[in-house]
Amino acid sequence: MELRSNNVSPVLSSQEMVELNRIVKEHNAKINQGKNPQQNLGKDDFLKILITQLSYQDPTAPMEDKEFIAQMAQFSTLDQMTSMAGDFNRLTNMLAGTEASSSLGKSVELVEGDQVVQGTVKAVSRGDTPQVLVNGAYYSWNQVTKVFIEE
Repeated sequence: MELRSNNVSPVLSSQEMVELNRIVKEHNAKINQGKNPQQNLGKDDFLKILITQLSYQDPTAPMEDKEFIAQMAQFSTLDQMTSMAGDFNRLTNMLAGTEASSSLGKSVELVEGDQVVQGTVKAVSRGDTPQVLVNGAYYSWNQVTKVFIEE
């Protein structure tokens, strides 16, 4: 069997690209049927893309140093932003816990479904979602709409 490299083109024609895009869309629709596809790429996804890109690069024209450094800088930035998001989440939870604790002994108004509940905060549980004990039941701090000082 003789190989003729001059007959093989590495570039797809526009008609071939249209057909390829149609097949990919159909395949993705089947895979994602009944699912909400993830819209955000994480650092693991970025690293997989970078490794794949390095694995399949053309050995006669390898990735430029500048391109590689730029992609590594993007990866570092993504990693730092992910870390900051986690830190902000912890800070938000801590502030909510402090705010809930400051309501001890005060009257509050909160919403439970369609009802508005009023009562005095007797206890506070701390954690990712602070809860307040009002009228013998625990409610999420996020349900509290007003805090009153009893006079």
